[in-house]
Amino acid sequence: MTSFLPGHAERNLVLVSGRAHPELAHDVADELGIDLLPTSAYDFANGEIYVRFGESVRGADVFVLQSHTAPINQWIMEQLLMVDAAKRASAKTITVVQPFWGYGRQDKKHRGREPISARLITDLFSTAGADRLMSVDLHAAQTQGFFDGPVDHLWAMPILTDYVRTRVDTGNVTVVSPDAGRIRVAEQWAAKLGGGPLAFVHKTRDITRPNESVANRVVGDVEGRDCVLVDDLIDTGGTIAEAVKVCLAAGAKSVMVAATHGVLSDPAVQRLSECGASEVVITDTLPIPAEKRFSQLKVLSIAPLVARAIREVFDDGSVTSLFDGNA
Repeated sequence: MTSFLPGHAERNLVLVSGRAHPELAHDVADELGIDLLPTSAYDFANGEIYVRFGESVRGADVFVLQSHTAPINQWIMEQLLMVDAAKRASAKTITVVQPFWGYGRQDKKHRGREPISARLITDLFSTAGADRLMSVDLHAAQTQGFFDGPVDHLWAMPILTDYVRTRVDTGNVTVVSPDAGRIRVAEQWAAKLGGGPLAFVHKTRDITRPNESVANRVVGDVEGRDCVLVDDLIDTGGTIAEAVKVCLAAGAKSVMVAATHGVLSDPAVQRLSECGASEVVITDTLPIPAEKRFSQLKVLSIAPLVARAIREVFDDGSVTSLFDGNA
């Protein structure tokens, strides 16, 4: 194979990747039928990062792929440097592909004297030279407005719902939102799974204590039903684990968890494996090492979706066509 995918009018697509999630990068390249551009990247003794592309990218449409996993600041910085390198190497266009948008949860001020970190990250990529951003299932859709240019907001829902339909009785499903704020997403899930009823978990959260919330009760019809608890990400697992327990306590027949991003910070693995969920389904937008895998975990590949979106952008096609015009 070659590192360049020829396009019309002598355009070339180039895919480059940082070191955060090489497995996903190789899977995306395979879906596109190309090789990743050879890249040198290493750390100096003091932690500074060095990157250099092994081949010319002059005049190419460069897609810079990096998953913002832990240590998140290192991988964001590496991606910024790769964007800057592509700009200085005369790339025609530069698209930042960040399957998981780092700092995406900090999209607004809850209290005075706080930063809006998601906006800052976007500004950094813009300053580095990015022409376009691409991400999967943003924590808040309005984050797209932080970037003065095209933003492709991909949905993992088709991948997740296709799998979930094979695992549950769609005639007996209740889709459950972990909080009232994600009811709209739960409605879309319910429509994909046959139009069953909705429920949500009433919870309280102290904004001064991160990663902590209290699930109080479930609102909706879950008794005797197979519940699918949906969310965009699972970090420490506290919210999801408590929501599973609340649903089971309310008489749910079973509870399956489905989420796009598996951050899985400690002690998520213990919480999820012990909460009573029949299955926890996520995608590989973030790397899931062996120590974070457990018997109920199912990891689905996001590579086909990302590759199709990259190809649509390169061919001046329609990304929203991948999601029935809704992305």
